[in-house]
Amino acid sequence: MNKKIFVFFPDGVGLRNFAFTQFKEIGEARGNQIVYWNNTVFSLKEELGYDEVKIENHKIHKLTPIYTRIRKHIELNVSQKKFNDEVYPTYKFPFSYKGIKNSLISVFSKIMIGLNSSEKGIIRIRKSINELERSTEKYQYCKAQLLEHKPDLVFCTTQRASQSIGALLAAQDLGIPTVGFVYSWDNVPKAMQLIETDYYCVWSDLMKAEVLKYYPFVRESQVIVTGTPQFEPHFDASLSQSREEFCLENNLDSAKKYICYSGDDETTSPLDQYYLEDLAIAIRNLNSKGRNLAVIYRKCPVDTTARYDAILEKYKDVVVSLDPLWKSQGKNWNEILPTKADLKALYNVCQHSELVTNVCSSTVFDFVAHGKPCIYYNYEQPQLKKGIRDIGQNYKYVHFRSMPSPEAAVFCTDKKELENLVQKILDNELSNVSEGQKWFEIVASPNPTQGSNQIWNAIETILK
Repeated sequence: MNKKIFVFFPDGVGLRNFAFTQFKEIGEARGNQIVYWNNTVFSLKEELGYDEVKIENHKIHKLTPIYTRIRKHIELNVSQKKFNDEVYPTYKFPFSYKGIKNSLISVFSKIMIGLNSSEKGIIRIRKSINELERSTEKYQYCKAQLLEHKPDLVFCTTQRASQSIGALLAAQDLGIPTVGFVYSWDNVPKAMQLIETDYYCVWSDLMKAEVLKYYPFVRESQVIVTGTPQFEPHFDASLSQSREEFCLENNLDSAKKYICYSGDDETTSPLDQYYLEDLAIAIRNLNSKGRNLAVIYRKCPVDTTARYDAILEKYKDVVVSLDPLWKSQGKNWNEILPTKADLKALYNVCQHSELVTNVCSSTVFDFVAHGKPCIYYNYEQPQLKKGIRDIGQNYKYVHFRSMPSPEAAVFCTDKKELENLVQKILDNELSNVSEGQKWFEIVASPNPTQGSNQIWNAIETILK
């Protein structure tokens, strides 16, 4: 094909899907020249030897973060009214009134939301955001890079980063086709569609329907179902380690059976450490009855809190921590970036654990890909008090309505039941795998190994 494709990283979330999988190799085998247009602190040239054009100017317009938040609130208001559904307000974060500056921003935002809470209002705010970003030096900077390197197409690896807006506008203003990839299974209903591209690649028919439902300015011909590269590594047998190798590398006991506890971020599950404690207690109880079990705690990669430390110390006889192999490249949470080595680490945690437990994360799909069950915690902790977000609302979110049945995960609704649920799964008396695999197909397509290929098919069709 011999086309130059800019694979655009406005932030680090796309690295896992589009730098560490076979995405690049597949594209090159088809005759494409792939250049990473890199707005992150991660050097693809130094770390992986990939061609890259670094974006050194990271200054978006100072009003853009305010306007993008205004847009999000308006879209959620419109969805609430349009679909008569009270779930949408639960996606909002409260405004801050700490200090004069935050108070003024909050008051201004609320006025703008009040004046524009309609589909016409969304169009006005979108137009304002684009005007703001076109006025920046970053816009001119990105336009100059595009004029110098002359890509045939820009593929944006996430739809949710404000850092991408000016760069994509520059491409569109130069007549360069743009494609956006919807990054996560829950992003569309949450009003996290910040970019406007000529085409969108989505995971599934479900996600295509969601894009068209929530964004009426997008035409059906612009949305292409491709699947996602996110789960492809789970089907790459070259990543597999033997039980002995995995245990030796991680200082584990190969005679034990391990249950994975997959940690959550503090926003989603502010009392997450206590669910880990509940599991540790259940495992101790089962061991006292003759089992030989332990817990692998794999923390949320961007969780830098010390909230688990006391639990890990107290239950060190049954809990071992295997941290994700991510690297901090800066002070902010979005500068904690994945590594290629972590794909292998996650593969083998899935392969050598009996099941996973967590609060509402997509880890259910990582484990289902390996034929392993998942327990979702769905009860509140006694430490819950006013000002702490409860976890129960997570399961009311729109993306959980994609479950083919309540059996797509094993829900633990009472901590007293946790030990029994774990025992039943270990004894093959309970499993969500069959229904979980149906859910996986609904969310991530029936062909989880073909995401990269399908995206390249879409790019080549666009460029014909």
